[in-house]
Parts: sequence; structure tokens; C-alpha cells
Amino acid sequence: MCTNYAPVQPQLLRDVFLVEPPEGAEWASHVCRDGAAPILLHDGDGGRDCVMGTFGLVSREEIKRRNKEMEKRTGQPPKLKDYATMNARSEGVAERAAFKGPWRNAQYCLIPAVAFDEPNYEAGPKCVWYRIRPAGEPAFGIAGLWQRWPNDTFSFTMLTVNAEGHSVMGRMHKPADEKRSIVLVPPTQWDDWLQCDNPDLARTFMTLYPAEKMLAAPALRLVE
Repeated sequence: MCTNYAPVQPQLLRDVFLVEPPEGAEWASHVCRDGAAPILLHDGDGGRDCVMGTFGLVSREEIKRRNKEMEKRTGQPPKLKDYATMNARSEGVAERAAFKGPWRNAQYCLIPAVAFDEPNYEAGPKCVWYRIRPAGEPAFGIAGLWQRWPNDTFSFTMLTVNAEGHSVMGRMHKPADEKRSIVLVPPTQWDDWLQCDNPDLARTFMTLYPAEKMLAAPALRLVE
């Protein structure tokens, strides 16, 4: 599961994804939960739109808002727990409350990135973060879902698939943990994914990226 990644910066958006970044938008070189980053949507006319979204389909602020609304309406203590929605398991995405609406409504997005980070425990009990990316590519697109909120802001999540036996992604996370991978969409299929209009067709994109086409190495960050 991917909870932090390196989004593309403006020039790569222009050169690789052929879109202009949102006017005046700025974002960090490394994004975690609730961080802002650009995502690509289908513009309804065969092209691509670029908007800013927050990482995690339901933000911490949205959970707080819902709890306050619930407490005000019922007079009871709020019961909605904080939960992370940066990743959506493709196998159950049509049933999970947070994701089923965007999945069934074909709210598919492409998340432009230059790398993503995963924890590796092969060296011992403390993890070493590995930076992973496709070999020979300046940037790549991750399959995701988007949500638009009443205040006209966007959020997004990354879709994931099982990665047991994958020689790169199968090495990540703790040994006993389920192995997962985000879905990397080949450049030739970017527009097919964005223009996909039904969940059955969307499932055909839920595949593992070939391990032999990936690069993975310890990242320049502290061991945790």
C-alpha cells in the first residue's frame, strides 16, 4: 500500500502529461496523507483536465466535520473513527462505503508521479524506505479515484492490487503483511483509463506492473 509518493512538478506535467498545472497552484516534492498534488481527469471532450486534490479520498478535516454534524444532530458523541483512505483495494472497491460511489460513477483519475516510497524490512526490525519507479521513464501515472466536495475541492485515492510473488513489491512491508501494489497505467493507456465509463472495463486495468521494468533502491531518508 502506498501512503507517500513524489508527485510530478509543473514542467513534467507539461512535457510528459501535456497539461498545464492549475493556475497559481503549488505543491511539495513529497506528499503524504492530506497533502495537495495534481491529478488528471477526463475533460468530457476527449482531453485531459488537471486539478489539485488532497491525498486520501476522505480527509481528516472531512471526518471531523461529519462527526461535529452527527453530534449536533443527535446529541450523542460522534462515532466515526479516523481512517486512512489513501489506497483503495481493487477487489473490494465496489463495496467499501468510502470508495463505491466514485468507482461505480466512473470517477477515474490519473495521479502523475516520479516515484513512490515503500517500507522494506529485509535488513532487520527497523524499516528502510525504498524509492520505486518504472525504469527509463521520467514520470508515470497511477490509477486512482477522485471525489469532488461541496466546497469545490477535490480529493483522490490510489487503487491497489495484490502483489504476492512480485519480485519488487513482494519485498515491501513487514514479512507477515499482505503484499500490495498501486496500479501503474502504461502511457499508451492513460486516456483509455481516464475515458473509461464503466466498472467492468475499469477492472481490466487492475494489473501488476512488470517487476523487470521497475527500479527500487533505498531512499535518501531516515531509517524508521
